[in-house]
Amino acid sequence: MNSLTQPHLAQLLDRLFSEADATSPADSPALADVTSEARQQLMRSKTEYLAYYGRMKDFALPVSRDTGLLLYMLARGGRARSIVEFGTSFGISTLHLAAALRDNGGGQLITTEFEPSKVLRARANLEAGGLSDLVEIREGDALLTLASDLPEHIDILLLDGAKALYPEILALLEPRLRSGAFVLADNADYSPDYLAYVREPANGYLNLPFDGDVELSQRVG
Repeated sequence: MNSLTQPHLAQLLDRLFSEADATSPADSPALADVTSEARQQLMRSKTEYLAYYGRMKDFALPVSRDTGLLLYMLARGGRARSIVEFGTSFGISTLHLAAALRDNGGGQLITTEFEPSKVLRARANLEAGGLSDLVEIREGDALLTLASDLPEHIDILLLDGAKALYPEILALLEPRLRSGAFVLADNADYSPDYLAYVREPANGYLNLPFDGDVELSQRVG
């Protein structure tokens, strides 16, 4: 069984990816006063990320189609039952992960998003995909929403929120990562501190760059 190929979900994902491809933050009036260099700095900022991503609220900023498929394959192959996602956005990656949970026979995906309008869109997309029963969306700053009430063991962690916070989110959840758990960080090049940490062998990860700007790590320590 493969939920991703079921017509209702396949068509939904294709529409969401197509809509995301048709828009660009560079063309947004909300960001007209932000230069490319300033945008790069804001994405790396640990203090201005809320304001910056608030201005990006109308953009899906999804993982790539290939990365979405990889997420599904990792969750299926590892028979994941417990998944945590940092950065829900419109729920495109969430749909891939929840589909894998459905095909694994069930489980729980905890995802977090601080922008209220994106939470509403993600919930609607999960309902449309028939996967909302597997997902808990926590609204607010992930440093708070992921600080408690978590499963004892985490099989997969997806980092796709404010890039500067990747080290802090990993530190928060690392004690719950089971041996063999996967951590996937999208746009990881914007978080050099994160890359330095997971690529240091003493910290207990194997790593594989994927799709240009994705870092796939496996907890082996």
